[in-house]
Formats: sequence, C-alpha cells, structure tokens
Amino acid sequence: MSGPGAMDTAAGYCGQCGTPAVEADHVACAARLELEPPRYCGRCARRMVVQVLPTGWTARCSVHGSIGTRAG
Repeated sequence: MSGPGAMDTAAGYCGQCGTPAVEADHVACAARLELEPPRYCGRCARRMVVQVLPTGWTARCSVHGSIGTRAG
C-alpha cells in the first residue's frame, strides 16, 4: 500500500474506516484503499474533504491540511 493516508499505523488510524489501526483487522480496508482515496485522516481519524478527478484525487484534513494527491 503506497497511497498517502492509507494504513498509517505509525499515526494509528485506518484511512478507510477511521478506527484505530491496531483495533481490528483492516484487510478489507486495505483492499479498498488500493482503488479509492482515504476518507479519514490517518493522524487524527477526522473525516476528510475528498475530491475525485479524472486525473487523480486530493484529500484534506481540517486539522492537518492536504495529506496528498495520487495521479491516476
């Protein structure tokens, strides 16, 4: 998994479901993050503003700012 905000275990939260990374098995979340942008900030678990474009996506946390873009 290489996308920003993906499964950031150092920060502690799953980018797909927002729960603590050590709390549950995130195999399904990891599979979804291969195709979709993260929906939750990996640092604080807040819901992010996500914009999906034909060329890629952007995700922005209200506290931590833009955490990355991945070109399609």
